[in-house]
Amino acid sequence: MDDCLFCKIARKDIPAALVYEDDHLLAFKDIFPQAPVHLLIIPKAHCESLGDLTPEIAAATARIPQVAAKLAAEQGVQASGWRLLSNNGPDAGQSVFHLHFHLLGGKPLGAKLCV
Repeated sequence: MDDCLFCKIARKDIPAALVYEDDHLLAFKDIFPQAPVHLLIIPKAHCESLGDLTPEIAAATARIPQVAAKLAAEQGVQASGWRLLSNNGPDAGQSVFHLHFHLLGGKPLGAKLCV
């Protein structure tokens, strides 16, 4: 999608602090971190939310927990704990309408349910 911020990052039209990339997924540092470790993991193909998954994007997205665990270990938060979440829709707090998952860690996160 031409005007989607995360599509522009995936196409490398906009710079980002990348921490992971494969053929279908991309992870980068959040520019407004809510924790010492705050990464965003996205499918490269545009999809607004979990309710809009195609079979191809679902297959890529199914790998996100595995990628998140690898990144949590690399970022040094595997042992202390980390959170993986996706806000879907405006009432859930989604502000960029390209499916993405937040990986948060590096401090006690408590009962906070959104980013």
